[in-house]
Amino acid sequence: MSRIYFFLFIIAIIACIFLTLGYIPARASLLYGPPARLLSISDRIEYSARLLSHGDALITPLDSNGVERSFRIEQGESVASVTSRLEESSIISRADFLYDYFVYTGLDTTLQAGEYALSPALSMIDIASELQDSTPEEIPFVILSGWRMEEIAASLPTSGLDISPEAFITAAQTPPQVLAFASPATMEGFFLPDSYLLPRTTTVDQLLETIARNFTLHITDEMRSGFSAQGLNVNQAVILASIVERESIQNEEMPLITSVFLNRLNIGMTLGSDPTVQFALGYDSIGQTWWTNPLSLDDLKIDSPYNTYIYAGLPPKPISNPSLDALKAVAFPQTSPYYYFQAKCDNSGYHTFTVTFEEHLANGCP
Repeated sequence: MSRIYFFLFIIAIIACIFLTLGYIPARASLLYGPPARLLSISDRIEYSARLLSHGDALITPLDSNGVERSFRIEQGESVASVTSRLEESSIISRADFLYDYFVYTGLDTTLQAGEYALSPALSMIDIASELQDSTPEEIPFVILSGWRMEEIAASLPTSGLDISPEAFITAAQTPPQVLAFASPATMEGFFLPDSYLLPRTTTVDQLLETIARNFTLHITDEMRSGFSAQGLNVNQAVILASIVERESIQNEEMPLITSVFLNRLNIGMTLGSDPTVQFALGYDSIGQTWWTNPLSLDDLKIDSPYNTYIYAGLPPKPISNPSLDALKAVAFPQTSPYYYFQAKCDNSGYHTFTVTFEEHLANGCP
């Protein structure tokens, strides 16, 4: 009889070993995927058993009607801290359950710091997957001072927005209604340089509307009065500011450069601005730039309404997108007797200003 009990005992042990080494890991692998390669055999068995003991908790959302909320993982934060905070934030039901899943799958080693939008309507397994990609829901879209429309368009493919350069250029030919007060022909000149925080799902029309509203918010009544004091409407002020932007390297000189152009406009003298010619020339395929430099004598002869060496007055439209500093310089220019300016010869980015053409020539670099 004792032999029978002994054999039954041995069979029970074998069954337990089979269950432990075979069925439990196999069942866990079937339900939750293969275990992390770096787990030891004993750890695989332990975490497989833990996951199976959690039942359906890992695939059952805490609240199927839950709404998204912001959740941030700090650089270097432990998995235990993350799962604990998820439970405290009422995004998951049990921190220890999710912790076990992270360790079993090896996802604990690929957890990424960043900002996430998580919902208790997601299962813990789905949340673990979400936390592997810290791609933000909102992205910054930057417009640099002095860019022309095509340069903004060229930045779109790497911006994170699903807007093609072609769609952007086409849509920008029709300014949003919010800019009606300025009566622009296109959006050129009204893309206020700034950093715009936008949802990744932003459409081209939403992008233009956002930028147009930003421009409108920054053009104060005081600035409009300043434009009027110079004999300019808003559209004309933007055109002049777009030239001042391209002519200036040091922002502090913008009000003085503006005074030179206003002095010239007031006596019917041509503006004689190189950037307007660069705009007229368009893209330089050799230099791979929209701003050809240096300009040749033949370049200065191009027959275009944007060539301010040939045609007096302002060009038909803005030649770039001016900064707020350039717009303020046009609204509140410095008073001066100057009609000429040219870059100093010391590569400082500053200019010399003169009253007469003879003085202007005398200041030329050797």
